[in-house]
Amino acid sequence: MESYNNEELSTGTTIIAIKTKDGIIIGADTRVSSGSYVSNKLIDKLSEITDRIFCCRSGSLADTQIIVRIVKNKLLEYESIDEQPVTVKRAANLSRSIVYNNPSLLAGLIFAGYDLTGFHIYSINLGGALVESEWTIAGSGSPYIYGYCDANFQSNMELKEGLDFVKNAVTFAIKRDNHSGGCVRMAHITKEGVQRYFVPVN
Repeated sequence: MESYNNEELSTGTTIIAIKTKDGIIIGADTRVSSGSYVSNKLIDKLSEITDRIFCCRSGSLADTQIIVRIVKNKLLEYESIDEQPVTVKRAANLSRSIVYNNPSLLAGLIFAGYDLTGFHIYSINLGGALVESEWTIAGSGSPYIYGYCDANFQSNMELKEGLDFVKNAVTFAIKRDNHSGGCVRMAHITKEGVQRYFVPVN
């Protein structure tokens, strides 16, 4: 794979995904920085892979963009051959393989979504390890909110509870982490579709 300069643009980032009563909520901050320079305050780090599967991106902007592009193209190819929708696990495993086999890539990812087997959340760390969980956080802001998430996450939260939980977690990280910033983007993934949310941060 072509090499990218990880020093140029970094999403820094706080990303999160949680299971709720009727789906999954994902969230992220919106800042992109190059060293101390903030190059973009409103970028979207919640990338659509299919109409029900999303990837939350942290790390090098170039690296995560190229991973998402490769995964989307491969999954379209698989769907055409198999004539059935791909699973969240297959999308996550494909991304994990790319990260693991290209250690120079700087990419921490969360794959979340719905398929015929149900709702799933997978995290992929910088080394390429793949873990499924009920909720997960990643990025430079994540160490600041582990305690909050541990203490406040509950299974089967209603939509408003889940949105408040994700919004608060990302907002707390933005206020503590120099590399996270901007606003909060969220998406609610259900069997019926995806609803997007945008929350300014004071």
